[in-house]
Amino acid sequence: MLRKASTGFTLIEVLLAMTLLGIMMVLLFSSLTTGAESWNRGEQKIAEVNSKAVVYQFFKRHLPAARPLWDNFSGDERYFSFQGEKNKLTFVSTFPASASRKGLQKFEINFIEQDEQSVNVAISPFFPTTEDKQWQKEEVVLLESVRDFKFSYFGQDTPNQEPSWLDQWQEKSDLPLLIKVNILLEDDSYWPEIILPLKLASPQVKSTQGGFE
Repeated sequence: MLRKASTGFTLIEVLLAMTLLGIMMVLLFSSLTTGAESWNRGEQKIAEVNSKAVVYQFFKRHLPAARPLWDNFSGDERYFSFQGEKNKLTFVSTFPASASRKGLQKFEINFIEQDEQSVNVAISPFFPTTEDKQWQKEEVVLLESVRDFKFSYFGQDTPNQEPSWLDQWQEKSDLPLLIKVNILLEDDSYWPEIILPLKLASPQVKSTQGGFE
């Protein structure tokens, strides 16, 4: 009498199936890892673009509207509100009508060179709201992980001199024609040079560099 053929798997078939399953799991895990890395890189890229867009819009919105005003009420000496250094800039501008802060505001942009280098912005009212009330000052971090940050100012250093790019703009009575912002991040990612004209700058001698007169 013949025995009924066994319908089960042999040991070799089981081992082959487990090997194939292991290979499939490795390939699936590699695909998931690659997809996750691509997703993370995409999110990082979007975050970088958004960060650059926020910084660019901040400068584009506020710097061109800088006001040529004198401060003769917050200290013993009268001084021009626009004071520019290589890594620091103070100027007076306004917020949009839809913003909660009304009136003229003093902006102080400062490159903080510490362990975690950053660009900070402090904002306070240019005029006090009341005689006894302390000026409300807010400070925020505009940009983090900054390797280098520099302002340059295009204008006349002296009245009889052709306009040129300067590392500072201090002890003057008018605004520069242009402001240039150079930013270098820690990751060496590309950051375009920002050059903005100041709308209320006084006309100066025509120059081949700037094309203003």
